[in-house]
Amino acid sequence: MFSFLSSSKNNPDLSFIGADMHSHLLPGIDDGLQKMDDTISFIKQLHTLGYQKLICTPHIFAGVHPNSPETILPVLASVREKLKNLEIPVLIEAAAEYMIDHEFEQAVQRGDQLLTFGDNYILIEMSYMAPSPYLQKVIFELKLAGLQPILAHPERYSFYHPQFQQYQELKDRGCLFQINILSLCGYYGKQVKNVAKKLLKNKMVEFVGTDMHHQNHLHVLQQFAKDKKLYGFLENAGLLNSTLL
Repeated sequence: MFSFLSSSKNNPDLSFIGADMHSHLLPGIDDGLQKMDDTISFIKQLHTLGYQKLICTPHIFAGVHPNSPETILPVLASVREKLKNLEIPVLIEAAAEYMIDHEFEQAVQRGDQLLTFGDNYILIEMSYMAPSPYLQKVIFELKLAGLQPILAHPERYSFYHPQFQQYQELKDRGCLFQINILSLCGYYGKQVKNVAKKLLKNKMVEFVGTDMHHQNHLHVLQQFAKDKKLYGFLENAGLLNSTLL
């Protein structure tokens, strides 16, 4: 069970992060939020915490979440229109969180349109059960195509925990890392929290993300943002989130 160290009276302020680059806020297209009203409510509350830009990254996973630019971009347009009508001053974009599997490798090889953000960044993930046999090849092929892979929540891949050198090998191959803020809260357990902190301590983390899916995630993030003792060290972590603004 996750817990918090203290309950300071600081006003929630994560504005130093600037942009969230991993979330599942677009309604009805993956395992994240399902209703437009919830999407708008979450965006308002994230803006209150200090976020100025939200980059939504729906799952693209063959057979589970078969999304594509054709399913994602129209939903983004609908959310943008709603925000405009409500005069909510938040920038919103969309990319995707790509599962590294055979289908994704083929898409990269074919030169399919892939959803990226920032300086040709592309967010990738693996199963939590075992390392993807396609990982190193996909990283190479993405780099060859001029794209910069970012591995989502590396701290959650428990198969790497007893082999920390595997993280360094991925860094040496040019892969960037994004950890979940929820991991730092202990939301996924003590071991994941410790690995997230170790990655930060070793200056192996470029981005932090909310990986926002539902109300429990939002509640934990709100509690985290109330206490600078919990998030203050991130201000000097050399994160690149603010470069996305």
